[in-house]
Amino acid sequence: MQEKSSLGTNPYINKAEDVNIVNQNPYINSDTTASNLLSSFDTNKFLIGAVVGAVGAYLLTNENAQKAIFKTIAKGSALFSAGIEEMKERFEDAKAEMEAEQE
Repeated sequence: MQEKSSLGTNPYINKAEDVNIVNQNPYINSDTTASNLLSSFDTNKFLIGAVVGAVGAYLLTNENAQKAIFKTIAKGSALFSAGIEEMKERFEDAKAEMEAEQE
C-alpha cells in the first residue's frame, strides 16, 4: 500500500474544522465584517475627528502657533487675576461699609 504524499500541502489550512473558525473563536466577533463596519461608518464623526487631528498636528508642529496660544493663555490668566483682585477689593469695601454702619 502506498501512502499519499503530503509534499506541497499545508497541514494548517483547509481543514474542515478551520472553515468555521470565526464562528467558533470567542475572541473574533463575526459581526465585525467589512460590510458591517462600512454600514456603521459615520461621516460626520469621521470629519470631526479628522479636523481635530489636523488642528492638533498643526499646533504640535508649528512654533508660531504655540507662541500665540501661550500668549493668549498668559493674557487670560492676567485678566483672571485682575478680576480676582477686583473681587477682593469689592469684598473689603463691603466689609468696611458694614463695620461703619455698626458703629
